[in-house]
Amino acid sequence: MAVATIQTSEGESQFRIEATGAFREPRTRVLKHDDTFAVLNQFGDILGESGSPDGLYHRDTRHLSQLELRVNGNRPLLLSADPGEDNALLTVDLANPDMVDADGAALHRELIYINRRKFVWQGAYNELLLVHNFDLAPHAVTIGLRFAADFVDVFEVRGQERPRRGTSSVERLSSDTVLLRYCGLDGVERYTTLCFEPAPARLDTWGAEFKLKLNGGEGTRIVLRAYCGSPKEDGWDIRRYYRALRSSRHGLRQASGRAASLEGSNAVFNELVRRSVADLYMLMTDTPHGPYPYAGIPWYSTVFGRDGIITALLTLWTDPTIAKGVLSFLAAEQATEIDPERDAEPGKILHEMRQGEMARLGEVPFARYYGSVDATPLFVMLAGAYYTRTGDLDTIRGIWPNIQAALQWIDTYGDPDHDGFVEYDSQSAAGLTNQGWKDSGDAIFHADGELANGPIALCEVQGYVYAAKRYAAELAGALGDDTMAMRL
Repeated sequence: MAVATIQTSEGESQFRIEATGAFREPRTRVLKHDDTFAVLNQFGDILGESGSPDGLYHRDTRHLSQLELRVNGNRPLLLSADPGEDNALLTVDLANPDMVDADGAALHRELIYINRRKFVWQGAYNELLLVHNFDLAPHAVTIGLRFAADFVDVFEVRGQERPRRGTSSVERLSSDTVLLRYCGLDGVERYTTLCFEPAPARLDTWGAEFKLKLNGGEGTRIVLRAYCGSPKEDGWDIRRYYRALRSSRHGLRQASGRAASLEGSNAVFNELVRRSVADLYMLMTDTPHGPYPYAGIPWYSTVFGRDGIITALLTLWTDPTIAKGVLSFLAAEQATEIDPERDAEPGKILHEMRQGEMARLGEVPFARYYGSVDATPLFVMLAGAYYTRTGDLDTIRGIWPNIQAALQWIDTYGDPDHDGFVEYDSQSAAGLTNQGWKDSGDAIFHADGELANGPIALCEVQGYVYAAKRYAAELAGALGDDTMAMRL
């Protein structure tokens, strides 16, 4: 699939996602933990095709662009793929097609069963391969795993072109370990360490082969780990795999266990609730300030101010810890100075944060980007709603200077002409033209279809501002500042 070159025209953002293909059945499969996620096809493979979002990503960089399994050089048959009830473990069931085995004997379809069990945890992709011969006769089988890492930035995967990139290298460290390395233009070295157990019969810089001789009814296992970093320990084995899996499931249970339980008499409704809770907590990421819901996989697996706030508002009734984490994180990242290239002004709340090479180099403005007109009043709204729900005045007291700074932004930078309407007009040459929830370049237009020019005052933002000041008045009263409460 070719990636179209982005051609920007009037009202069109250079950061929009090109429609180079359709996501259609069979669906992609997703795994995530914190800042690491994997996008796989239904076979559990990463195909490495141009324009495909498949890959293992860590902090906005693709650390694996290919991971394909073959049986005697053939693609296996797909039996099923199941992400499980908690999204922790993806299980893929495969079988051999009609073929000859490695000794040249006929091997009829679905006699060799392959079970792939994979999960992501603490910056690593972990996989257990169970291979079983269900024939009565012995068979020689070669399991091949082809791998590669292009270390491209997520914005490159989305279709943005770069004139220059860093340098890549691959090194075979031992009989069971390969190190893939990328030295970026930002001076940061990024690594992917691939470990296998047992050691493959052949391991080079592009693939591994396991030569298996299975008697009738016999099975064996292979363990694989792809760690997004340099080697931290010697090898990888089945015991470490299961310890990591237990930790992964325990972490998910602990997080989702904070949510209020909801159950009805309808089985379909109960399944909908269960799946929604599992999906929500897969998107949750632990930060030094508490849990933060990332906006979506693959393109938006990062902090977004508006998305995090609205998610926290909608889940206040079931898990107010999310709101506390969002408030604390956004307060810590609140803008304190004027920076037109980042659309930042004192008191403004973050729109988006990125950690990839392109963001670090300033090739995209999103390392810390503040181009949202609504995130700031929504932040104040969330603080008020959180206090109403929990009565947690200590948290409110801790972020009260941030709430005051947000209110100051609303009245000054948010309304520079003092007409009573909070508006936006992008200052960044590379930033977003439209800065409400409809932020596509052609999203805001007049009745005749003509694109609207800034400054633009969105109707919903005025409602957010009204609600924010109502909430802020209540908070000021709770903190004993009656003068501010009356003024608001």
